Amino acid sequence: MTYLTVKWLHILSSTLLFGTGLGSAFYMFFTSLSRDARATAVVVRYVVIADWAFTTPTIIIQPLSGFYLIHLAGFPLGSAWIIWSIVLYLVAGAAWLPVVWMQIRMRDMATEASRAGAELPDRYWGYLRIWVALGIVAFFSLVVVFYLMVAKPT
Repeated sequence: MTYLTVKWLHILSSTLLFGTGLGSAFYMFFTSLSRDARATAVVVRYVVIADWAFTTPTIIIQPLSGFYLIHLAGFPLGSAWIIWSIVLYLVAGAAWLPVVWMQIRMRDMATEASRAGAELPDRYWGYLRIWVALGIVAFFSLVVVFYLMVAKPT
């Protein structure tokens, strides 16, 4: 593949990764705050699906295309901006893994509350607080990675 093709795939997959994460977080957070168990059950269900359909493949594509771009462009792998990009990408991934686990639990809690006509349980709100904190870490990590990819500071 040519450099331009790989770069296009890398940018496209990063857009899907970032956009899916930000969009999912927005809808899940604000739907949760509505305290409507039925609406929350529906939204969290689709957030879990979006993570598997969009986020998971892009998490795989990003490092593969990124390392291939580094190779094609001849950038030294030890460049500070590359090392920091990798570290921050791993930080974002480390934040995302427990988020996925929590989203599945939150989906199940919201579904059960919806079926029972009950409120979302206290455990849901505890998970939501941790989910938000980890989401903030992942968001800012990826924002910095975007900067490093564009600016390539020396």
